Amino acid sequence: MSRPTLSVVIPTHNGRSLLAPCLESLRRHRPEGLDLEVIVVDDASSDGTAEWVAAHHPEARLIRLEPNGGFCAAANAGIAAARGEFVQLLNNDAEVCDGWAEAGLSPFADPRVGSVAPLVLVRSDPSRVDSAGDSYAFFGWPSKRGHGQPAWRWERRRAEEVFGASASSAFYRAEALRRTGGFDPSYGSYYEDVDLAFRLRWAGYSCVFAPDCRVRHDVSATYDHGSPALHRRMARNAEALFWSNLPLPWLAAAAVPHLAFLGVQLAWKASHRRARPFLEGKRDAIAELPRFLRGRRDRAELARSAAARPAFRLGVAPMRAAVDHVRRPVGAGA
Repeated sequence: MSRPTLSVVIPTHNGRSLLAPCLESLRRHRPEGLDLEVIVVDDASSDGTAEWVAAHHPEARLIRLEPNGGFCAAANAGIAAARGEFVQLLNNDAEVCDGWAEAGLSPFADPRVGSVAPLVLVRSDPSRVDSAGDSYAFFGWPSKRGHGQPAWRWERRRAEEVFGASASSAFYRAEALRRTGGFDPSYGSYYEDVDLAFRLRWAGYSCVFAPDCRVRHDVSATYDHGSPALHRRMARNAEALFWSNLPLPWLAAAAVPHLAFLGVQLAWKASHRRARPFLEGKRDAIAELPRFLRGRRDRAELARSAAARPAFRLGVAPMRAAVDHVRRPVGAGA
């Protein structure tokens, strides 16, 4: 059996109603001549998702997980099963647009590119941007580039290097995922893509924003934005990103600005009655700080591995986009 060019991995949990437009968009916009496989990872759904996929989309490979392991575990299971040279991770509440595959795969002609960020539009209002790639401010502020901005501002952009790609629709080089280990399950389902973007950069890979690759996303249809548990997890994960991933010189320089930023965040959270889950998340992070710091050894090993491959830029150079594209998000973040 020949190896497909692209594997589209769709993790889902009780998302049968969301899957129909997602899978139909893949069927409708599938490029002629592209060897593509679609993998649906059913993460212990109780709404008949697996049966529905088998009956209505037999072209999709179906993986059933028991018990529910969360987004990262489901994504990793799909990635492990994928046979493609490249992998696209696609949310069950997202739809691809015409020409998405060709535009998303084109930047991989450069062997240094490990991931590609599509232009993700808001499905209910495609004139607005959900994400044009991810940004990360050195003092600990992950955010979506272009979030809430008019789409025309980004549709006219040229392809450019960015920090990372949103996992709602990111393309990855399969080899790069194998080198970096995929998603860290400890993140659950928030900022896991930012952590992976850091590790890809430590391994010497870059990320490219491809404005001609368009995806429409029903923004966080699978999340309850008012959930205290979600805000607690976001607060914990933001610290995991900061202490595990920043190069040591940046970490030393950013420690004081980071603490100041936490004060600003706390004031904002308190004004929105979200201070308690925020503080609980930071307390969780303090308890895990030794583990976060031990994780820095893994990043150092990725950098040493990259040093053996002269095609890749080393040192701080692969990380430079981490502060190049900081944008103001809609809210104060986690």
